[in-house]
Amino acid sequence: MTHETGQKPKLHHAAKLYARECQDGRLSRREFMTRATALGVAAPAAYGLLGLAAPEAKAQTPQMGGTVRIQMDVRAQRDPRTWDWSELANTCRGWLEYLVQYNRDGSITPVLLESWDANDEATEYTLNIRQGVTWNNGDPFTAEDVAHNFERWCDSSVEGNSMASRLGAIMQDGQLRDGAVEVVDDHTLRLHLSNADITILTGLADYPAAVVHPSFDGDPIRNPIGTGPYRPVSYDTGIGAIIERNPDHSWWNAGNGAWLDRIEFIDLGTDPAAWVAAAEGGEIDMLYETTGDFLSIFSAIGMEQTEAITSATLCVRFNQGNPPYDNRNVRRALQLAVDNAQVLELGYNDQGIMAENHHVCPVHPEYAELPPLEVDRERARAMLEEEGHGDTEFELISSDETFHSDTCDNVAAQIRAAGINIRRTILPGATFWGDWLTYPFSATSWAMRPLGVQVLNLAYRSGEAWNESAFSNAEFDDLLEQANGIVDADERRELMARLQEIMQEEGVSIIPYWRSLFRHARADIHGAEMHPTFEIHYQNYWMS
Repeated sequence: MTHETGQKPKLHHAAKLYARECQDGRLSRREFMTRATALGVAAPAAYGLLGLAAPEAKAQTPQMGGTVRIQMDVRAQRDPRTWDWSELANTCRGWLEYLVQYNRDGSITPVLLESWDANDEATEYTLNIRQGVTWNNGDPFTAEDVAHNFERWCDSSVEGNSMASRLGAIMQDGQLRDGAVEVVDDHTLRLHLSNADITILTGLADYPAAVVHPSFDGDPIRNPIGTGPYRPVSYDTGIGAIIERNPDHSWWNAGNGAWLDRIEFIDLGTDPAAWVAAAEGGEIDMLYETTGDFLSIFSAIGMEQTEAITSATLCVRFNQGNPPYDNRNVRRALQLAVDNAQVLELGYNDQGIMAENHHVCPVHPEYAELPPLEVDRERARAMLEEEGHGDTEFELISSDETFHSDTCDNVAAQIRAAGINIRRTILPGATFWGDWLTYPFSATSWAMRPLGVQVLNLAYRSGEAWNESAFSNAEFDDLLEQANGIVDADERRELMARLQEIMQEEGVSIIPYWRSLFRHARADIHGAEMHPTFEIHYQNYWMS
């Protein structure tokens, strides 16, 4: 994605501090890139702060034409602000674009924005809207359109609208706050936050933040007005979707993408054996994600493997709205019975690192190291007896996706080894995901977010749309609001240590590991490396 502003990039004072931390070895390069670019430093300038040149584009010249067939679940479509799966966004990325994009190197780069900057306190953001962009119905793309999207995103009355969880600093009483979004001119927007928030730009890169036309009616397939170079041909839930280049639209980034003629998403279900058969039969060209023992199988049949190091995980969580999981000692007892290192080894083939029953990963800049977890099965059994649940049969529910079922099988086996009664229930994916927010004790996968505070805002703040554990803790909410406003990650880490402790003390979830993510694709498909947040930017793919 090329990006020329014609302006000298602003070097936010905090970015210079981050650069020194990176050079001193206290901050990884990925973490530095996320922090610096989120504050408005362009990626080339961020690399320059480290004394490095920005990575150059590959020497090969992309070729026009071709069709890429991608194995991926094709889920029932709906309003993007309510999307809860990356797959929903991936099919629509060809016409519904984003203000910004999160990349494999950790940087955040502009798409429909040309540039942005934040004040030193992270309480005001100026968004410079890219000029020369049109919607595919011919309308010009303006700052008013972006303001309209902020208003949509901030409407918490819409069931499942997780964007409201990301934008609390410009909201009041569940809606966009008056004066929070200022349209300066046709191509400039200013956000006035009620409190400092460092997560704004990273939240706008998340997959529910697709930018829609003011006439959008809630269905991105029936009403495919967008700014991107592609359009949908067909969309059949559970079967497949076909996307083609839009010959009737002059894309703002022409010459820098949209190489493919056609993209086909093919839903082959949750059994990887069916994916292998399709690959061997020449029916698919790449996978959405490869897991477990199938990594070596797809490599053996000639597909190339790429990897992303991430904070993606599988949360084996308790829904506190359902007894007996409303009892903290019950939750803590079940946690005590489980050795997360064993879950990583047997449930995910050791393809990641062990987690600690809280949702902040070592790759997050504000991660705080805590004492090792305790595993004590005798104490786990005794605690349940003390709470009157010595003979209770617990039930752990998962989908039939391979690493989901393998992980939960191991968790249940360890709980059973502590002398605790537990039953395993495995449901077809389509059945499981229809009610994923309601199961009393189940496992759900979470994709990576660049900042630790982001996922805590989404999944654990009281009353949020994606708070599947029904966790509500006033101290946690208060500390999280404070952490959102601290630009310096070292200072934020002091609060994060307590936030992580609260999750452990309250027994919110068994979070056993952080996943390395893998993808296989044919060698002649370029630009399709595994993305840390599962994104498929097919507008940047090409075939040799």
